Order: sequence, then structure tokens, then C-alpha cells
Amino acid sequence: MTNHVFSKSDSAELRGSASMRSMRDAPLFTWLGPFVHLAEIGTAGYPRDVRRRLTIVNVMVFMIAVSSASYAGVFAFYGVDNYWPLIAINLALVAVVLLAPLAHRLNDVAAALIVCAAEYVALFFFVRELGHDSGIQLNYIVVAAVAFAICGMAHIRLVVGAVAVGLALHLATWFLYPPENAQIAADPSLIANLYVSSAATTFCIIALIVGYAFTVADHARAEADSLLANILPEAIAERLKARPGERIADSVDAASVLFTDLVGFTELAQALGAARTVAILDQIVTEFDRLAAAHGVEKIKTIGDGYMAVAGVSRPQQDHVTRLARMALRLPGLVAQLSATHGVELRIRIGIAGGPVMAGVIGADKFSYDVWGETVNLASRLESHGLPGEIQVSGAVQEALRHGFVLEPRGAIEVKGVGQIETWFLKEERGANPSEGAISA
Repeated sequence: MTNHVFSKSDSAELRGSASMRSMRDAPLFTWLGPFVHLAEIGTAGYPRDVRRRLTIVNVMVFMIAVSSASYAGVFAFYGVDNYWPLIAINLALVAVVLLAPLAHRLNDVAAALIVCAAEYVALFFFVRELGHDSGIQLNYIVVAAVAFAICGMAHIRLVVGAVAVGLALHLATWFLYPPENAQIAADPSLIANLYVSSAATTFCIIALIVGYAFTVADHARAEADSLLANILPEAIAERLKARPGERIADSVDAASVLFTDLVGFTELAQALGAARTVAILDQIVTEFDRLAAAHGVEKIKTIGDGYMAVAGVSRPQQDHVTRLARMALRLPGLVAQLSATHGVELRIRIGIAGGPVMAGVIGADKFSYDVWGETVNLASRLESHGLPGEIQVSGAVQEALRHGFVLEPRGAIEVKGVGQIETWFLKEERGANPSEGAISA
């Protein structure tokens, strides 16, 4: 007979979303090594989520065995002659549930169904022998609730069936076995203890299940929010969460756009090989992201070794040009430092343009936030027509920065799709601290 079984299995699940195999490696659970191996019996070969559910079934099986053996001892203490049927059923339950994990070889719900059926039959027998004043029928509520965890939502019909059968048996035992119909004249103190135990277990397990459900929901929401924040600017993510069905499409009158490219990186990557290429590019992009966050700039995307960022698009920023210029000024030195660290020679080209843009979320499954318009095209052209180590900016950017930054005129250049335009090289910010923007440890 079970009372505290399901709280143990739920607690095991609450300790983390990782599998029991990862728990085995944690120092805190080292002493559980042999038990963890037992909890994984029959779970090999299943997908991770199913394996985790089967592990819960196994943990529950062992706890039922311990609990039922304990109750067999309790009934033996009160008198073998009077309570031998209850002792026998508890020992039979121990044998059945310990064999249940072998049913994992059949399918992923066979063991759960065996355990559920064994519990239902045993509980009915206990109430028949002791009467409904024992409160044992309350455990049907627990078993029905735990059916969701041991069968899984993929088998919702089985879950609904288990709940329906549990409800029917709970009501049947109440009406069929009042105290006068009990087969055993039990000690009143035993009946009282059984009722208190069953009621306490039911309340605690239901509370744990509800708490667990909210915990899982909160964890899933936090993961979704974190994933969304990595894909979209914060302001856009908040708009999507507030109005999920709304199409995000904005026209922005004034914003700034930055493009960068690592000169010669494609040829260098062929010589470095995949591992070193990814390592170098990962650190460069990570540091670019750090600088973007520090300056309130929004990364839009990376394309190979190219990097695109904007300011003043998803949220108004009166100083959007200044923010992007300050970030851009840090990039050449940053690339030089990282080049020295990795023993390679890399230089960066940067282009910045300012003006009206359009922005929005596109796609359904692998959606993304993107920015379009002539300003975007011009920024890209300024980068591709720039010089290594230089930050080439448009006339609009030069006009916005000329009082606070040092700019050097390049003169007129031919820009594909645009024609001849005057451009400038952004050199430094007046009065800036040259040590700003060092690479983080």
C-alpha cells in the first residue's frame, strides 16, 4: 500500500531537467550511484524525454516496493492472524511492481499500466478488508493524478482512462464498503492512522503535482523568453509576447546602420581549418555582441564573417548615430587584439550610414528580425567599398558626428547602385579615453 510514493518521484524530476545519467556524475548524488543504475533499468534506447519518464516510473516502483513492504510490517505488528490478507497483498504488490520495469522492453507505457493496475486492485482490496473509514480510497486520487507523469501527454487517452477508472473505483469503495461491511475488525487506532496517512499523502502529492506543473511552466516560459531575447531585440520580443498575432512591421524615419567585414577571412579560413576558424570567429562575434550591448546597439545578424548592427530602430534613440560610432571605433583595435591572441592577421572594414529604414519580423518557423531600405544598402556598400582598418561613413553620418568626432574626408567614390558620393573616415571621438572597449576576460 502506498502513501509517500509519488512525492519521491516528483522530487526526483524537480531536481532538474537533465536525465538521471547526468545526476550520477554530480558530486551530490555520488552516494546514489547503485540506485541511479537501478532507476535506469530498461530505459536505454528511448528518446531522452521518454527515458526520463521511464526513470520516474522506476523510481516510483522502488518507492512503492519499500512502502508496501513497510505496511506489511505494520500489519504484522498489529497481528498476523488478523491482518494476514493485507500482509499477503502488500508482499504481492512488492513482487509485481519490482518486475514492472522489465515491461519497458515492450513499450514505453507497459510498466506504467502494470503499476497503475496493481495499485488500483490492491487499494480496492484494502478498502474492502478495512472499510472506507480507513481513507485508503483517497489514494485513488493520487494514482490518477500521477498517471499524467508516468504515461505522458503523448498517451492522453490512457491517462484519461486511468483517471476515469480511478474515479469509479474511489466512488465504488466509498459506497460498497462502509465500516459495517469491512471484512476485518481492525484496531481503531490503525484505522485512524491509515486515514491520517492517506489524507496527508493525498494533500501533499496534489500540492507537489500542482507546484511542479507551475514550475515546469515557469521554466518553459523563461527558456522561451531567453530564446526570444537571443533572436529579437527586447522591445520587439515584448511586443510579440503582448500581441502574439500582430505582424511586426515598422517604418523608422531616422536610424543608423553598421556593416563590418573581416578582410581576407575567407582565404584565411581555408588555411586554418574548421576548428580554428570557428574558434576565432566565435570569439570575435562574442566580443562584438558585448560591445553592441554595452553601447545600446542592436545586432541584427551575422553572415559568415560579416556583422550587421543598428541603432534607433526597435526603440527611439536620439543619439543613435553616436552610439553606433562609439561602437565602431572600438572594433579595429578589438580585431587587432584578437588577431594577436590567435596568431593571425585580420583587419576589419566598417561602413555606417544613417537615414530612414523599414524593419519587421519575417518568417514563421525560423523567424528573424531584419532591417531594409536604401540606408541599409548604402551602409553595406560603404563597408564593401571601404579600406581595411577604416570606418567609412555617409554624409548624413558625418553631419551628425562632426561636432563630437574627428572625421577625415575621403572624397568622392563610385558606389555601386548609388553613383558618386562623398564619404568620410571616422577617426576618433573628441576627448575619448583610448582605453575604453578593452576585451573582457
